[in-house]
Amino acid sequence: MNKTAIKNFAIWARNKLIADICYRAGLMGITEKGIADALPQSTLDAQFYDIGAAEPYLVAGEAIKQRRQLVEVIRDKEKDSDYRTAYQYVMEEVAYTWFNRLIAVRFMEVNDYLPSHLRVLSSESGKVEPDLVTTPFDAELPFTAEEEAQIIQWKQDNKLDELFRFLFIKQCNALNEILPGLFEKTTDYTEVLLNLSVVDQESVVYKLTHDIPENDFNVEQGGQVEIIGWLYQYYNTALNEQVYDGRFSKDKIPKELLPAATTIYTPDWAIRYMVENSLGRLWVEGHPDSDLRKNWKYYLDEAPQEPEVQAKLATIRKEYAALSPEDLTLIDPCMGSGHILVYAFDVLMQIYESVGYSQRDAAKSILEHNLYGLDIDDRAYQLAYFAVMMKARQYNRRILNGENTCHVHAIQESNSINRAHLKFFGAGLSDLEKNTAKMQMEGLLDILTDAKEYGSILNVPEYNWDLLCRFAADVADEAQVSFESAGVEETAEQLRQLVELSETMGRKYWVTVTNPPYLGSSRFSAKLNNYIAKNYSDTKADLSMVMYKHALHDMCQENGFVSFITTTSWMFLSSFEKLRFYVLSKFDFESLVDFGTELFDGKVGHNPIVAWVNRKSCTDNKMTGIRLVDYCYSRRDEKETEFFNKKNYYYPTQRDFSIIPGSPVAYWVSKNVILAFENGVALGTIADSKQGVATADNNRFLRLWNEVDIKKIEFSANNCEEAAKSAKKWFPYNKGGDFRRWYGNNDYVVNWENDGNELRNFRGSVLRNPSYYFQECFSWSLITSGTTAFRYKPNGFIFDVAGMSCFSKLHVQLMYLLALCNTKVIYSMLKIIAPTINCQCGDVARLPVVLSNDEVQNQTVNIANDCVAITRDDWDAFETSWDFKVHPLVYLSKGLWDATAIAATMDYYYGYLPEASCSLEICYLLWQGQCKERFEKLKANEEELNRIFIDIYGLQDELTPEVEEKDVTVRKADLLRDIKSLLSYAVGCMFGRYSLDVPGLVLAGQPFEEKFVHASNAVTGTGVLGAPGLLRAPGALYLRTEDGVKQCTFAPDVDNVIPITDEEYLEDDIIARLCDWLKVVYGADTLEANLDYIAKALGNKGTTSREVIRNYFVNDFFKDHCQTYSVTGSGKRPIYWLFDSGKQNGFKALVYLHRYTPDTIGTLRVDYLHKMQRVYESEINRMQDMMDHTTNAREAAAASKRKDKLTKQLKECRDYDEKISHLALSRIALDLDDGVKVNYRKLQTAADGKFYEVLADSKNIMVKEKNIK
Repeated sequence: MNKTAIKNFAIWARNKLIADICYRAGLMGITEKGIADALPQSTLDAQFYDIGAAEPYLVAGEAIKQRRQLVEVIRDKEKDSDYRTAYQYVMEEVAYTWFNRLIAVRFMEVNDYLPSHLRVLSSESGKVEPDLVTTPFDAELPFTAEEEAQIIQWKQDNKLDELFRFLFIKQCNALNEILPGLFEKTTDYTEVLLNLSVVDQESVVYKLTHDIPENDFNVEQGGQVEIIGWLYQYYNTALNEQVYDGRFSKDKIPKELLPAATTIYTPDWAIRYMVENSLGRLWVEGHPDSDLRKNWKYYLDEAPQEPEVQAKLATIRKEYAALSPEDLTLIDPCMGSGHILVYAFDVLMQIYESVGYSQRDAAKSILEHNLYGLDIDDRAYQLAYFAVMMKARQYNRRILNGENTCHVHAIQESNSINRAHLKFFGAGLSDLEKNTAKMQMEGLLDILTDAKEYGSILNVPEYNWDLLCRFAADVADEAQVSFESAGVEETAEQLRQLVELSETMGRKYWVTVTNPPYLGSSRFSAKLNNYIAKNYSDTKADLSMVMYKHALHDMCQENGFVSFITTTSWMFLSSFEKLRFYVLSKFDFESLVDFGTELFDGKVGHNPIVAWVNRKSCTDNKMTGIRLVDYCYSRRDEKETEFFNKKNYYYPTQRDFSIIPGSPVAYWVSKNVILAFENGVALGTIADSKQGVATADNNRFLRLWNEVDIKKIEFSANNCEEAAKSAKKWFPYNKGGDFRRWYGNNDYVVNWENDGNELRNFRGSVLRNPSYYFQECFSWSLITSGTTAFRYKPNGFIFDVAGMSCFSKLHVQLMYLLALCNTKVIYSMLKIIAPTINCQCGDVARLPVVLSNDEVQNQTVNIANDCVAITRDDWDAFETSWDFKVHPLVYLSKGLWDATAIAATMDYYYGYLPEASCSLEICYLLWQGQCKERFEKLKANEEELNRIFIDIYGLQDELTPEVEEKDVTVRKADLLRDIKSLLSYAVGCMFGRYSLDVPGLVLAGQPFEEKFVHASNAVTGTGVLGAPGLLRAPGALYLRTEDGVKQCTFAPDVDNVIPITDEEYLEDDIIARLCDWLKVVYGADTLEANLDYIAKALGNKGTTSREVIRNYFVNDFFKDHCQTYSVTGSGKRPIYWLFDSGKQNGFKALVYLHRYTPDTIGTLRVDYLHKMQRVYESEINRMQDMMDHTTNAREAAAASKRKDKLTKQLKECRDYDEKISHLALSRIALDLDDGVKVNYRKLQTAADGKFYEVLADSKNIMVKEKNIK
């Protein structure tokens, strides 16, 4: 089956049909904007509508009545919504109706199921014109003489589209005689809106007959009636995406969109498993001599059972043995397009044939006795009805005689029924019967009020259905003449349908199989939410589980089977714990297939899916569980094959599930894991697992630590009292973060000024467990990437709702638990307790802790401490750590003088002395060796911890200690990344954020003069030039340190402006400063070699090393800086801001946020921007002079090209200067407490309130204007 072709056609056809139908409606003055009145020249028999053409559009005859019906339907629908919604709903419904009929006719003509055996949409000979159009009078359709004349006239005039449209409607009406559930008579508004063509190759008919291979419809050539289901799902693709990604993506789902929200077509092999192991098992267990199971590929043999269980099952099977094929009732209460019912038909056919029935008699009996279906969607019902009838036709050529039907129904509402008419019914009944029937009928009407809101979850009592049928059939004679009884015939038909529907809803079945709607409670409509809260309070989290409990409790008879396929949420989540307890204590699990992800197509395919079979009995049996969760993504096509692989099979006893906290359906866990839960100590009993702060406005209260003034951060508070006494504003904040074990993710600070006064009083904020703030703990992220990572947090942190934390007063115990939690043992336990991406405090608190002897505990604690130290060194090696001291490639340069020591170190790391082109490369090789040693040591430590705890828990047969390299969360050396970070550190030294003379931060909010002074000032100290009290050399720059004043080895930029130019124009541009810095760090004699090494690592374009590095700063440095100064969810928070004139690179300059003053922009403008303009003017003149005087054509062309470039750059600078001038004159002040995003906008907003974009990437960095506090 070509599903790509089917999908493409269905999606396209929906849009095409809706467009064509809207066009037809528009001709009659009905558009999305409103309903037009007929023009004044209209009469009773002829109405005219203005369509913007020279002549108005004429509506005449029957079309006037049909238009009136259309208007009434839209207006009636408008009462529940608005006009636009009502219009769209009706157009969608009409399109859907004709789509269903088109694909049904196509299926029937391909399989020669049409009564006339004449093709309607195509031709046996392959011509474009359908055979029905070629020989319309061979179709055995009832034509009047007038219609015959019209047909002849259309053929003579070659009006084939008009002829086809007429004939197609005629054919659909004729099919009403044999398939009334799909082909209602269409003398209503749907007929007047039909707009089909057989001439146009872009028409729906042409595409249907040419784009989808005919054999996909032909049951004798490998086609299947299931194609109807695939067309149904793909047709609804756009609506499904609208519900989940479009304008309804966060809304409550109205009943009109509920079918689209829950449309999922179940793969064939999953359905076969469900039906064979429920319906098939029901028959085989009662008839053990039957060899039918050989026909059922997915039928599972029973798990080995204990003798007492076998005895209970033997009693149940005696009941099964008494069943005949006619007794095997099956319902799909959420049938969609009928896929499950169609396969159940095949299984039932085999059962009937096994006891001697002919296929013809069996098909008729199956329709009459066995199959039942319900759906909330009328159009899905039509397709299910059609699919079941076509399956019956496959076995019985005479089934389509108008006398046979099937028990499938669309849920209908009783709202429109005139209850005053009830007194006219039950004429032939006794008074007692009539009163009973009337009371039950009124109860039925109450239940079915707004039934489309609730669907199959409605619980219908077991009324006297025979009595109600007789009641609806007997109308009093006086009802025929009474004015009060007007419309009673319509009421009678409605009552008859509702009784038939209700009987199907109210009876009990041997087998219930379905793929229910998946819809979380947050998206329930108000009515649905209230109904479920009242009737299904313990399963209200998801509609699928409401349906599941209803099926078990209300639809299934004792010892019957229920089979569902849903997401796996109910197996593990705490919101379904009551449901699990209910099911595990009352019903047997026979089998379960855990498909993992990628079973379904589309958005829902990302969810893990499970199918299972329950028996409505309680025998304490062993179940069969099949685990296919590893077969996803690139291995998704292996799922079906691996279904048969016995290594994926497990045979648990479901009573073991209750031993695990929360009773998850953890069918795959071993006996030793069960024993760990049974005998271990819950982690929550020996340590406190807590959830923290929800600020209600993170943009207001949180910053990355490097955004704010470092002097306002208190890093070492031990409790709330110390925090308050510190008088600081910002405090470290644990917000979870990316996958990282042992230490790190220390990125945020929180406003806790005055003991968190503002946060405490902020509306919506929640401060949980404040007594634990600032305490030592280990932490993990609420949202994980699949593997949970636990990290040590020393004293000083407040923790977030997403930064779950565990506390113990004993450091040794805390480290033991941290060691345990970072092992494969706990990872395997968490997959049972918390298999989703969320890992809650309660999940960790329920983990079983098996304590070892003191020696082993001490060993694990020592290893854990070592792991924390290793990862802390790794975290602090980069400037995003607040404990960063100096770049590793810089501190390693300090030992380059000792060649002997370097050679020994290289031999230790590499086993030989690698060649190095420069001093920087030597430093990198040393750093690479350090990283490798750190990585391997951490990996070895984690594997040792795995070994220890695997032994303690007795899981040697299930887990191995090896750790994959991707799960070791310290970094290996990376030349490109490390060179870029070196350049970033160098820029930091240029700005004075760092210094080569002292470790760690220097300027991070303080005034420049607080740390740096010129020798022209009277400064004293133990500087490098002399004794205390001596004046320093004039002009030199000095750094104030705790040990006194030191002359700067490398002086930072005084102006706080570092220009970036695309050519070498300025003596103090960023490349010149970098060269000076490299000379100081690595020596002047190796400058060129170091530049070559940097350029080779960067790999940018350029003919020289300086040009390569210059291009990096022009094009990529700021992008990399923004990436460095951001964490997941924070957005970009750069601290070096790029003033950027535009695409021509006319002017670029970096400014350090923490040194910004109201005069900075003025300095940048006058001393740098204007200077660049003068440079460009001079260079333009020089190029012009070269053009005027050179005789070399190549030189002249190059000069002309460069002059054009310079001219554009000069213009860009002048335009930029106009914007900058407004900001410079405004002397804008910034407050570091506001953070980067707010300040980025504030700096570009002049005193007059106008915004002037002068900074790079403003759209992606600055806060939206409406969010400025």
